[in-house]
Amino acid sequence: MGSTAAQPEGSVDVQRQFRTALSMFATGVAVITAPRQEGHPIGITVASFNSVSLDPPLILFSVDRRSMSLADLCSAPSYAVNVLEETQQEMSNRFAKANGDKWSWRNGGASERDAAVLLPDALATFECEPYAQHDGGDHVIFVGRVTRHRARPHGRPLIFFGGRYRSLDAVQSASA
Repeated sequence: MGSTAAQPEGSVDVQRQFRTALSMFATGVAVITAPRQEGHPIGITVASFNSVSLDPPLILFSVDRRSMSLADLCSAPSYAVNVLEETQQEMSNRFAKANGDKWSWRNGGASERDAAVLLPDALATFECEPYAQHDGGDHVIFVGRVTRHRARPHGRPLIFFGGRYRSLDAVQSASA
């Protein structure tokens, strides 16, 4: 097993090595969306989504404290987790950017000031109400209570591993 030499915990080299080690855990990719009081809804790409509890139904994700959307997300009345399908890499990239028009692909429509914003063709969606927020160092950990969810029975997830997008080689049946 590899190791690193003793270096100060906050050094750039240690942080880079830690990030590289973390990238060895394959994750799905999701976009968190939420209404905003003024302007376009919030939309940010995350790879830090997972389940917490079945009863009550809870999920969590984390957001970097440097995110321009953090303050709005902290006060949002609801949010949605949109699990992306492997064909949605462009959508992941669009919402991963700090600036730019993330919503230009959408047609106008009804106000979404109080409603969850669901992305088209997501593999699964989880509409949530805020349950808790926790300090996570340079991130804020959001715990959401799932109020509604849906999943497509067929599809393949967008995977992130080793610092880049990947694809599943093959989907095996449950009986294999």
